[in-house]
Amino acid sequence: MTAPTDQTHAKAGRTLISIDAMGGDQGPAAVVAGMAKSARANPDISFILHGPEATLKPLLAKRPELKNRCEIRNANDIVTMEDKPSQVVRTGKDTSMWSTIESVRTGEASVAVSCGNTGALMALSMIRLRKLPGVNRPAIAVLYPSINKHGFNVMLDVGADVRAEADDLLRFALMGMSYARNGMDVATPTVGLLNVGTEEHKGRVELKEAYDLIRDHADEAGYKFVGFVEGSDLSGDRADVIVTDGFTGNVAIKTGEGTASLISIRLREAFRHTPLSMLAAMLAYPSLERLRRKIDPRRVNGGVFLGLNGTVVKSHGSADATGVSAAIKLAARLSQNAFNDKLAARVAAALPPKEDAVI
Repeated sequence: MTAPTDQTHAKAGRTLISIDAMGGDQGPAAVVAGMAKSARANPDISFILHGPEATLKPLLAKRPELKNRCEIRNANDIVTMEDKPSQVVRTGKDTSMWSTIESVRTGEASVAVSCGNTGALMALSMIRLRKLPGVNRPAIAVLYPSINKHGFNVMLDVGADVRAEADDLLRFALMGMSYARNGMDVATPTVGLLNVGTEEHKGRVELKEAYDLIRDHADEAGYKFVGFVEGSDLSGDRADVIVTDGFTGNVAIKTGEGTASLISIRLREAFRHTPLSMLAAMLAYPSLERLRRKIDPRRVNGGVFLGLNGTVVKSHGSADATGVSAAIKLAARLSQNAFNDKLAARVAAALPPKEDAVI
């Protein structure tokens, strides 16, 4: 139900974003703070906020930026990080996550954002939104910090499904190419297939099959295939789009996050070691701040579920206000670019659905 608060009734013409207030590690306060930050930066967005009205109403009352730009949709149950996706699909109709997805399914909102349980969010999104024609397995795409001129590479899948056949990897390439084109303004994206080496004879059978499929569709689809890439290319400039299965992709991004965290810890230790090193830290502070902003994972927070009849952005569970705001910014941009319609048209034009695909 809609809460009759003074935050209701978004103005016509704004991009309406459906937000799951619950499920993140830092609670609804961080979500609302991120919404307020986004609202200050972008006057053309408004929100439907899903969660317990008694909890959310006081938080919104403290944010004048959200007045007349946010509507509360009461949902008292919460999907926790420990909940099994199958259980949520069966019994989660009263949860904030279900309500968030439902607003996109009905066309009320153009895109959904949630910090909650990834498995549950993907399961609900697949059940309620359904898959696009031509897509057998949806994928989660993320922006991975890199040295290329855009600052990021698109990487997918990073955890929607641990499996991927050659045909699925081809569809990931098409979806990733569309994301790079519409989300990063890359006219002709370069696509690489992640493997244990760049030689064509290396890798599993499905990777060799995918190599041929992705190469053969390059000219028709409008991307450049650079062949196999390695883990060292994730942050490089060889490929704008890096294609892999969900198991490998998830391990890769979490390894990257852990390495970045380790470097940050070791740098702080080194600069605190002696009085002279502390002086050096003061002198290097502006440069270190520029570096921190470039690699700050909060700036690119948000994995996009690709291959569904609706756009869903998965924010990191530990996201603070800055991270939530980044996820909202990404959601708004994809919505305003009509990204999902373009992706659907691209996949449908290139590949018909499998006859034996599971719907």
